[in-house]
Order: sequence, then structure tokens, then C-alpha cells
Amino acid sequence: MQASATDEVLIRREGRAGRITMNRPKALNALTYGMVGRIWDALAGWSRDPAVALVVLDGTGDRALCAGGDVRSLYDSRVDGPGYARGFWRDEYRLNAVIGRYPKPYVAIQDGIVMGGGIGLSAHTRHRIVTERSQLAMPETGIGLIPDVGGTWLLAHAPGETGVYLGLTGQTMRAADAIYARFSDTFIPSASLSELLERMVDPKGGDPSDIMRALAGMPGASELEQRRGDIDRLFGHASVEAIIDTLAATPGEWAEKTSSILTQKSPKALKLALAAIRGARGLASLEEALNVEYRLTTRLFEDGEFPEGVRALIVDKDRQPKWAPPRLGEVTDDLISRYLAPLPAGEELGLDARSTCA
Repeated sequence: MQASATDEVLIRREGRAGRITMNRPKALNALTYGMVGRIWDALAGWSRDPAVALVVLDGTGDRALCAGGDVRSLYDSRVDGPGYARGFWRDEYRLNAVIGRYPKPYVAIQDGIVMGGGIGLSAHTRHRIVTERSQLAMPETGIGLIPDVGGTWLLAHAPGETGVYLGLTGQTMRAADAIYARFSDTFIPSASLSELLERMVDPKGGDPSDIMRALAGMPGASELEQRRGDIDRLFGHASVEAIIDTLAATPGEWAEKTSSILTQKSPKALKLALAAIRGARGLASLEEALNVEYRLTTRLFEDGEFPEGVRALIVDKDRQPKWAPPRLGEVTDDLISRYLAPLPAGEELGLDARSTCA
């Protein structure tokens, strides 16, 4: 028997705080469509409730805040057409926009695995906490998709070309890297999370920023920062082909490993991800980036690329995806332009900076 959204995400008031706890620990707290609606409703109500001073997001267990969206349900829905997938992404992206402009402090505890949809729930907030267990990533190109849930916006504003590197390769960020890449703000040891929550919900707890500073520790050195020179040089090229060619010509284990990682990704997703991340640098808001992402995710679902990636890596697990087209050189500039173009009238996501809770 499938759990209801009420069981999958725990919504309640504790002291001065609205609490959201992702509650699918066996599925690494993956985000379902029903959970999106429950979180939306909670945020809408709390935004108007003077008794709620702040919101706290966390996850059940110590393995994950949220390992992503429920891609299996999206895959299974393909036999009935694109309606479910379009609805899921439409409502999820609207929720991401609401979180990005939420009028009250929103504290996201990015403990454990935080990927895809988990990034959308946590990384657009003003108070983002990582621990020694944190593992953040945007691995979508490996399943025939682009970094979404506002991921292109975040990646576009990471230092130098680190966002392009992270978005194309899907590499994992530990705590120091997540802070360096601007996906997170503060390192707090997991042993201090109970005290953090106690002080956050306490009506006399004080400002969330002061609480975080009081409990903060040192995350250590960032590998991304240490590798920044190589990343900027190798991922600053105008095309994915040039990036891979330069990596192939660069001696060393890191370049060889990175090149190998890229060759396993969807060629179409890689080129669209590069275009979307670079394009997001010139956009004015998170909402504009989400509008572009919606065009790309719906088209990658409807052309079969995303379902094929999910089949190969998650359903059949044969790790032999049949990408279409199979080679980077066959992903033409015309194809990229067509995928980035607005959807037909009435089908656009249509978010703007005024997007707020209903």
C-alpha cells in the first residue's frame, strides 16, 4: 500500500516554527507530486500566520534531506502521455520560485544526500546548512535531463566555470564545496543539529542567522576552490566538444576521469545544459531560469531522452542508455535553438518575479 502525501512529508507547528520534514527514508526522501502540494499549502498558510516566525526544512534519518524527485513515477507516466510530467514539473518549479522569495526566514538543513528536487527545496533559501554528511549534486545529465528546479540559475552564479563543471559532470559537493559553489551557507556538525532545532523553534531563540553562527564550525578546504584554475581553463570553452577535447589533451588523473564521466552522459542533455547554464547568466531572475528549464525538461521527456536515461540507470539498471542522437556532433545548433524556444501558446510555465504563495 502506497503511503499518502500526509505520511511522506510531516507538516506541523513547533513553537514559533513551521516544520517540514521529508519522510520517505527508504527512498532517500525523494519528492513525490503529492508532497509538492502539501509543502505548497503549508508555506501558503504560514506566510499569512503571524504565529509562524520561520520555516525549518529537514529530512527523516541521517542519509538524505531529499535525493531528488520521484523519477520512477515520471517514467511510469509516459505511457499515458506528457500530462503528469508537465504537471509535476509545473507545480514543483512554482514551489521552487515561492521558496526563493519566501517572506519569512526559511532554514534548510542540507544533511546527507541532497540532489535534484532536494536542491530545489533547499538551495534557493537564505539560510542553508550543511554537515559533514552532506553530499549535494545536480546529476541530471546522466539520465537525459538538464539541471532543473532552478539548478541552472544556481550553477550560473557559482564562481567562474565551477557551475558548468558541476552541471555537466554531476559531481558531488561535500560541505566545503557546497559553500564555495554558493549552494549552501553554513557548516554545522551533525551532532549540533538537535540544539539547532531546539533554538530555532524556541520563541525566544533569536534571529536564525545568529543561531547558525553560534553553532557553526569549519568545513575544511574546498576541493572545488583548489581545482578552480583547472576548471576555469577546461570548462570555459564555448562547446562541449571543445571541453572534452581539451580534457583529453590534458595529462593527469583528474582530467582523464572527468573526460570519462562526460562521455557517459546524454550528448543532447550535455549541450542543452551548457546552453541553459550560460544563458542563465544573462537572465534577471530565478523565475526566468525556471521558465527555460520547463521548456527543456518537457521536451526531453516527450522526445524520450529522459525516459531512456531513467530506464537504463534506475529501472533496468543495464547502464546502456541508447541516447538519441548518440554523438555530440549530431546535436546541432538548430536542435538546441528549437529546444530552448518558447512552447506553444498556453503551454509555457510563465513564472515571473511576482510568483508568490497562493
